[in-house]
Amino acid sequence: MESPKNNIYLLSFFVMVAALTRLLPHPENFTAIGAMALFGGAYFNKKSTAFLFPLAAMLFSDLILQFAYLTGAGNTPGFHFSMPFVYVAFALTVAVGFWVKKNISFFRVLGGGLAASLVFFFVSNFAVWAEGYYGFTIQGLISCYVAAIPFHRTNLIADFFYIGVMFGSFEYLKRTRPQLAFATR
Repeated sequence: MESPKNNIYLLSFFVMVAALTRLLPHPENFTAIGAMALFGGAYFNKKSTAFLFPLAAMLFSDLILQFAYLTGAGNTPGFHFSMPFVYVAFALTVAVGFWVKKNISFFRVLGGGLAASLVFFFVSNFAVWAEGYYGFTIQGLISCYVAAIPFHRTNLIADFFYIGVMFGSFEYLKRTRPQLAFATR
């Protein structure tokens, strides 16, 4: 019996476009990377692909940012101290997408988006603390998280905006153009 299988080309296109939002002018922390990781976890059929494609797209955009930084064409480095922490948060967000995949609905996507945003907040700001900017104390860690709250607001807005765009667009395609969103195997 044939079963529907997500079209890997369409999903890859969504992921790559999301990764490229990092290269466009944008307010600080307003990119689609959180949405991209959640989307990958929710829609790619194989777990390995769900991790591989979004992580590869993220690495590709990091390489472009680093090249632009080194050549003076950009002011944001692609490679930095907290990069491993960012990738761990990103992988955890893909895993949250597996939970969303169980029953893709408005509230599950909303909950997954909130969880993903909080995971990124706690992991990435732990990395900032680990750099030593706030001192290696519990008070320093708390100060680091408190100082990061305004940045998280922008990140949270971006996550929900891009989650709406990505999930909404893909679900719209599934309903109106099922031959694009799915291919039989």
